[in-house]
Amino acid sequence: MRQLTRLLRYALPYWLQIVSSVTLMAAVGALDAFKYLLIRPIFDRVLNPASGSKDIQLFTIPGTHHSVYLQQLVPSHLTNAWNIVAFALVVSTVLKGICDYTGTYLVNHAGFGMITDLRDDLYTAILRRSAAFFSRHTTGTLLSTIVNDIERVQYAMSTVLAEFLQQFFTFIFVAGVVIVLGKDLSWILLLFVPVIIYSSRKIGTRVRSTTRHGQDKLAEIQNILHETITGNRIVKAFNTENWEISRFRGAARRLFRANLRSVAAAALSSPLMDIFGMIGVALLLLLGRQQIKDGRMELGVFVAFIAAVFSLYNPVRKFALFNNNFQQALGASSEVFRFMDLEDEVKEKPRAPALPRFSGNVVFDHVCFAYSADDNGNGCRETLRDINLQVERGEVLAVVGSSGAGKSTLVHLIPRFFDVTSGRLLIDGHDVRDVSVASLRSQIGIVTQETVLFNDTVRNNIAYGQPNVSQKEVEAAARAALAHDFILALPQGYHTVIGERGVLLSGGERQRLAIARALLKNSPILILDEATSALDSESEALVQSALHNLMAGRTVFVIAHRLSTVRRADRIVVIENGAIEDIGGHDDLMQKFGTYRRLYELQFAAMDVARVGAET
Repeated sequence: MRQLTRLLRYALPYWLQIVSSVTLMAAVGALDAFKYLLIRPIFDRVLNPASGSKDIQLFTIPGTHHSVYLQQLVPSHLTNAWNIVAFALVVSTVLKGICDYTGTYLVNHAGFGMITDLRDDLYTAILRRSAAFFSRHTTGTLLSTIVNDIERVQYAMSTVLAEFLQQFFTFIFVAGVVIVLGKDLSWILLLFVPVIIYSSRKIGTRVRSTTRHGQDKLAEIQNILHETITGNRIVKAFNTENWEISRFRGAARRLFRANLRSVAAAALSSPLMDIFGMIGVALLLLLGRQQIKDGRMELGVFVAFIAAVFSLYNPVRKFALFNNNFQQALGASSEVFRFMDLEDEVKEKPRAPALPRFSGNVVFDHVCFAYSADDNGNGCRETLRDINLQVERGEVLAVVGSSGAGKSTLVHLIPRFFDVTSGRLLIDGHDVRDVSVASLRSQIGIVTQETVLFNDTVRNNIAYGQPNVSQKEVEAAARAALAHDFILALPQGYHTVIGERGVLLSGGERQRLAIARALLKNSPILILDEATSALDSESEALVQSALHNLMAGRTVFVIAHRLSTVRRADRIVVIENGAIEDIGGHDDLMQKFGTYRRLYELQFAAMDVARVGAET
């Protein structure tokens, strides 16, 4: 009920369309029931001309002796029985068609509108989650929720809801016709109501659980698709196409079995309704035959009554299917609302003030950090321990250490991708948890190790987050990043679409575009995670020059992989096993027989040898 209530809240902005559609669908139901009232005059008057055309009775209002005549509903100049019935039949059908079309359009307008709002809220909720959220949930799972789960809900709240309203009001008004015409006979149908309701509830519960299981298996397939398509070059390089195909087929078979379980549960409802319906009709034929024989019911009335009973069977049968669809929607919405309700680890305080323009220093005050347990049950893992560090404005700090020492985690605390477990991180004396996230991140530029570019134009990639910036400023940033010349050489210059993740560019070109993007943002604090990808000598030199332009006049935290960057740093901090092992300049640290010298001899010395070899 809680999920249903939340879904209905999304319908409130569309109350006018919903009320209008309900009214129109009620008219559709009434007009559909009206045609069954015409069966009696067709048999008694139209097909029996000798009976005359006066006082064509439709029905008698229950509990009174007042009768409703067809002549009261048609123009008075129509006097022939055929004309009267034909006019009523055609006009009621035309009106029903108009109401049906308009009502269906309006209810779909409301359904698609509320699902659009739900999808927008879900995407907003996911996109605003911290980095920890994305490390715990696979891309395939998130995509499946945004696309497939929402699609399930959308189908139920638009297409199915439109047909449900039509069938519901048809059932109500035709049931009224059945009661009016059948009188005592109609109450026999009530015997089947408890059985139908009980079976529908049991089947619906089963359908909801099997649908959720099927959606989870679909998410598994989407995750495999995402991994293998984005990593297609690795798949080909390691010649693992057959293994990935086998993995995909295994997931597809699991989805196949999950879907079969859902179908097995849902398909049970239709045969059950058939059985109950035919038992009811058989009983009515037995009792009706006796009433006609005794003269208590006319043949035309009984034919109209049986026709109305048969028409009741269709809505009742569909109600079971509608219930299955709504249960599937509720099962899908459970995952949607689960993601929307997750408590984020990085929370902004209410009415948090903006961070003033950076002018002083960045301080790590007894900072500790541990990754929280994930959904697979992996426990907390402490990554940083008692970090005490002060970085002044304009200083370049190189962070070095062994793989897994906590270098990336340290710098990712600055823009609040994660929050410290204990201690404080201060910028100009302001705890980053006390200021607004937007004002904090607006003052931090980031160039990641893995260059992230979008399937858009070169200009839009450089001006990402600043769509209204002038072309002159974009070109200035590109020149400073030494990217302007190669951009002009592209087929459409700055308007060239560079493909997903910049696949149409070389590694060095992608890095220079990322540097141009950071230059255009012009943030006083820069986080630079140097790429470790191998570049040719010319690209290496261009990237180094671009980085030099980027770092000028900024406070820089750089996870260093290049010797030239380390030597350019004002200080070097050595991280080992989550703690600061040493701080100092290159020469000072080389005089100590610590981690830095070991790393230098293993990595940076080898790079020096490679450079000397390349130069000679």
